[in-house]
Amino acid sequence: MILDENDTDLSHGQSEIGKKDVGRRTFLHGAAAFGTLAAFRAMAPTYAWAQPHDAMATPLGQPAAGPINLSIGDLPLMINGRRGGAQAINGSVPGPLIRLREGQEAIIRVTNRLGEIASIHWHGMILPPDMDGVPGVSFGGIKPGETFTYRFPVRQSGTYWCHSHSGGQELLGVYAPLIIDPAQPDPFSYDRDYVIMLSDWSFEAPEKIIGKLKKQAGYYNFQKRTLGDFVRDASNSGFSSTLKERLSWSKMRMDPTDFADVTGYTYTYLMNGLPPEANWTGLFRAGERIRLRFIAAGAMTYFDVRIPGLKMTLVQADGQNVRPVDVDEFRIGAGETYDVIVEPEDRAYTVMAEAMDRSGFTRGTLAPRVGMEAPVPPRRKRPLRTMADMGMDMQGMDMGSAAAPTGGMGGMAASGTAKPASMPGMDMAGGNMQGMDMVDTTRAAASDARAAVIAGGMPPGMDMGSMKPTVASAGGLGGPAVPGGPPFVHGPDTHGVGNSSVAMVARSRVNEAGSGFDEPDARVLTYADLRSLAPQPDQRPPAREIELHITGNMERYIWSFDGKKYSEAKTPIAFQYGERLRLVFVNDTMMEHPIHLHGMWMELENGGGPIQPRKHTVSVKPAERLTVAITADAPGRWAMHCHLLLHMEAGMFRVVEVSHPAGGAS
Repeated sequence: MILDENDTDLSHGQSEIGKKDVGRRTFLHGAAAFGTLAAFRAMAPTYAWAQPHDAMATPLGQPAAGPINLSIGDLPLMINGRRGGAQAINGSVPGPLIRLREGQEAIIRVTNRLGEIASIHWHGMILPPDMDGVPGVSFGGIKPGETFTYRFPVRQSGTYWCHSHSGGQELLGVYAPLIIDPAQPDPFSYDRDYVIMLSDWSFEAPEKIIGKLKKQAGYYNFQKRTLGDFVRDASNSGFSSTLKERLSWSKMRMDPTDFADVTGYTYTYLMNGLPPEANWTGLFRAGERIRLRFIAAGAMTYFDVRIPGLKMTLVQADGQNVRPVDVDEFRIGAGETYDVIVEPEDRAYTVMAEAMDRSGFTRGTLAPRVGMEAPVPPRRKRPLRTMADMGMDMQGMDMGSAAAPTGGMGGMAASGTAKPASMPGMDMAGGNMQGMDMVDTTRAAASDARAAVIAGGMPPGMDMGSMKPTVASAGGLGGPAVPGGPPFVHGPDTHGVGNSSVAMVARSRVNEAGSGFDEPDARVLTYADLRSLAPQPDQRPPAREIELHITGNMERYIWSFDGKKYSEAKTPIAFQYGERLRLVFVNDTMMEHPIHLHGMWMELENGGGPIQPRKHTVSVKPAERLTVAITADAPGRWAMHCHLLLHMEAGMFRVVEVSHPAGGAS
């Protein structure tokens, strides 16, 4: 329950997450008492926040006028008839929606009813560092039984969220949506407003999950290639080619099916706290424009979101207005938010959110009447990693004696992009290269080339003349990584034992949707599509460049920056107050990583120039060089980390320290 200073209950009527808190708790207790799936199904409609039309006149309610009281405590949680132990905000997973208004002062009192230190981080908010909520970086945490008052000016608007930054609490349910109304009207119109919060839930404790991954990196991956796959591929590409392709992956200690550390084997994927069987439902009247605020709150999950039969118009990314983009589907990484406008007809639609590795999904419904459903689309085939994911995308390279025929691998496109006209018959869907006579030579050459780089040199016979490294040097900055820009050639540094792979070639991939999108005519969002609605306030070019390599050792389950875990990084990354700088992320791993910077905006250098978009979380693809411009306008210590929570806990975390202005606080 959320109370204002006069003990007014603000939770009712707030949102499709917040307005049914009482009904939700009743459901949880009732389902626990019955302890059966039948009881779950019988009570699911009250849990699904589906309301009669008249009760939905203002689906997200009004901003809180006074102090907001939150409490973090233990909660017995029923999922699909099975009971587990959660931790929650105000007795709800997700927690009740918090709604503020741009220009007000937020006063939020958080009481810790757990037996351990707790915290709340206001994800994406620009606020003082001591209000950011990261124990050990900006404050000491909230001790058991104590109340901490967060107080900060609200200087932005849009869709955000909050979550614990203490241990495994976020994985156990301590997260909630945060909506900030703009001081001026939105630049787009809509009639109805829903939050759709996507998350993952496991009955296994976080420490058990990470313990299993430490012992066996692929513990949760039940989609690995089988003998049947080998026989099928051998019949298509030849036994010798297939065997060498498999051996090349083995030599590199990599798996082409490695898209997610934690999968649907242990996870139940949730939409607004509900599993697919419960079918969260949002109601509408025919002819209305509906705003859907998607929040990726999964601890370890990327979601691919689509609404079959319904076009989505993207209008906000990470709470910031962007030029409208019509899409059929988008991929959303942990920590990101996307707002879309849809205009449904008088029928039901399925809101589909698949895990990126296709090991599971969650779904909901948009419908004009209670009880309506639409078909759930069939599960799509699991994706496979590509040569580009391996750092073996040889565009623009003269391979010389490295055996790439006629132009090397120029023109190769990653899965999810258009097939190159110059390579007819090549099936890149999911990374397959069926029908190519060059499979044997190119993959073997790629493996040899990668081995040479790891050993500390360049592959023999490789002509690097056409490759202009984009690393910073005495001659100037490397420049933004934009579509069509030159590739980055990795040097001999392997970043030590904290890194088990090195992307030989990294390049901008902002114009790629990623692997796993098989519908050839589908319009899938890419980072290159994003443009700010208004020019960014700081148009200075970056005067300094900091390069960070995203590194990891999957077999030992170590994740890091520049090969060093957080415990091994002795000094913070230093920003000078007021400077304009470029942060360069080079992903040396074969996994996507959503990198979140606290306290400051990152401007994604995607070719947009003055209207490049602002984000608080950027997803970096395998073997990608992605750059962001930052104005260091927030003095103090800030966290920067991968928002895959187990990656952060395993070491992919750093502190950024912005110096104080001359004459300011020390």
